[in-house]
Amino acid sequence: MSPAEPPRYVALGDSQTEGLGDGDEVAGLRGCADRLAEHLAADAPGLLYANLAVRGHLAAQVRAGQLPAALALRPDLATVVAGVNDMLRPRFDADEVGAHLEAMFAALTAQGARVATVTFPDITRIIPVARPLSPRVAALNHHIRAAARRHGVVVAEAAYHPVVVDPRLWTVDRLHATPLGHERIAAAIAHALDLPGSSDSWTHPLPAPPAALSRWDATVHELRWARTFLGPWLGRRLRGRSSGDGRMAKRPDLAPFLPVQEPRAQGGGENRTGTRHP
Repeated sequence: MSPAEPPRYVALGDSQTEGLGDGDEVAGLRGCADRLAEHLAADAPGLLYANLAVRGHLAAQVRAGQLPAALALRPDLATVVAGVNDMLRPRFDADEVGAHLEAMFAALTAQGARVATVTFPDITRIIPVARPLSPRVAALNHHIRAAARRHGVVVAEAAYHPVVVDPRLWTVDRLHATPLGHERIAAAIAHALDLPGSSDSWTHPLPAPPAALSRWDATVHELRWARTFLGPWLGRRLRGRSSGDGRMAKRPDLAPFLPVQEPRAQGGGENRTGTRHP
C-alpha cells in the first residue's frame, strides 16, 4: 500500500462478526466489526472495509470460503473470530479447529496484515444447561492463544473479564451479543490493538447488576429458553441445516466506510452497516 492509499480492514468470522443481535434484517446489521471499522475510520477517514462473515459458519468454512477472498483484498488489518459454532457441535475437535484458525492467522500475517482475534467467555455463565461445554471453551481459547503467539496475532482477552457474561450484553437467545455487547467486543479489540482513543473501559462492570432470579423463576426461565431456542437449534442440526445456508457476506467488497448516522425523517440516509441507501 502506498502512503496515498487508504487503509484496508477485512473481517472474517460467523454471526458475531456479521452482527446478529445488533440491528435487524430490514434496517441492516451493525455488529462488532462495523463498530471497530467506525473506530478505525475516526482516525483514518478514508478507511476501506469489507465484512466476509456469514452466520453459522464453522472454522473450516471460514477458512475455505472467506480466507481466499480476504487474501485477495490484501488487508492491512484483519479480524478472525470463529470457533464457537464448532464448539456447539456434538463432534468438537479442538485441535482441528485450532489448526484452521492457525492457518488463517499464518496466511494473513505472511501477507503483511496485522491480525486480531478474541478469546471467548465461559458460556456456562450465560447458559447454565451448557455446563458440559466448559472444557471446550477452555480448549478453544488455549488454541487461540497458542496460535496467536506463534504468528504475532493480537488477542483481545474477553475471557478474563466478568462483565462479558453480564446478561445485558447478550440477546435472549444467549448466543449473540446485544448492541451493547457488540460495542464492548469492538472496544476490546480496539484496546488490544492500542488504537487512538481506546482504553480498558470495556472491562468495567455495568452499573446496578440485575437482580438474581429465585430458584423457581430461574428454572422456568431455563425451560422457556430451551423450548424457544435450544429446541429449534437442535432441530436444524439433526436436519443438517445451518442458519447460514444460502447466505452471502453482507459486505464482500472493500468500500469506503461511512460513519453511522441517525435515520432521517424523510429521504435517504445511512443504514446500520455504514452503506448509503435510497
